[in-house]
Amino acid sequence: MVRGRVCTDGGRCQWFYGRPDARLRRGVGTYRGFRSTAGVQQERLVVPSGRVSLLIGFGGEMRVRGAAGRHTSLVSGLHTRARVLGHGGDVHGVELTLAPWAAHRLLGTASLAELADTLTDPADVLGPRARLLAERLAAAADWPERFALLDETLLRWTAEATAGGPSAAVLEAWHVLERSGGTLPIREVAAATGWSLRHLETRFREQIGLTPKRLARILRLNRAIRELTAGTGAADTAARCGFYDQAHLSRDFTAMTGLPPGRFLAERAAASTWIAG
Repeated sequence: MVRGRVCTDGGRCQWFYGRPDARLRRGVGTYRGFRSTAGVQQERLVVPSGRVSLLIGFGGEMRVRGAAGRHTSLVSGLHTRARVLGHGGDVHGVELTLAPWAAHRLLGTASLAELADTLTDPADVLGPRARLLAERLAAAADWPERFALLDETLLRWTAEATAGGPSAAVLEAWHVLERSGGTLPIREVAAATGWSLRHLETRFREQIGLTPKRLARILRLNRAIRELTAGTGAADTAARCGFYDQAHLSRDFTAMTGLPPGRFLAERAAASTWIAG
């Protein structure tokens, strides 16, 4: 099912959302199509999410504040600090997110650590497949056709994948961390896999992109954002999300998003499309 949303007055930007095929949903997030004809510069804050992002553009260019170069399409590995992504006001494309274990398989990357905290052209990761997919998406008649094409493509890439994805122990560690929201001590995560802490850290970083400790920090941040957005107080949020206290929550929040919690929530309320994972 496709649902659309128009943001700002006069239809200056449009967002279209579609669910992946049921066979993909464990590892692939919601498809997000976008079309902006604002004509003025736009920016959004992209917070660490614990997911790999594949953004395929077929009109306009994007830039990252403080970084050189402009990009039509991007692969963003797991990142530990927020980025500000902007464009000149006219841009068209689609974005999807991948659980790291799914990215390891679908992108055919030997080590996701190479993508951590980096922005890469999809062609550098996917080779000719990136250009072919972008051309087919651009030529599609509408968003339902584009989302169906993404389903077809990702299912084929999954079937053709030569990499089997992360090892069973790394995958178990990922699930344990995700279920706990990043609150379980890493030694207990390692114990659940039967590996030593050092061995888990090495293999996890290679196959997921970050160490378990750094991923846990991101998971706690995401849970805190959900709690705070829902109206939970800062002290209760800190306790629920595994922070030592409210000061610890504020320090980590500011370090990863660039904004203290209160200002983050105010900015989010003022511009609903400004914050993205």
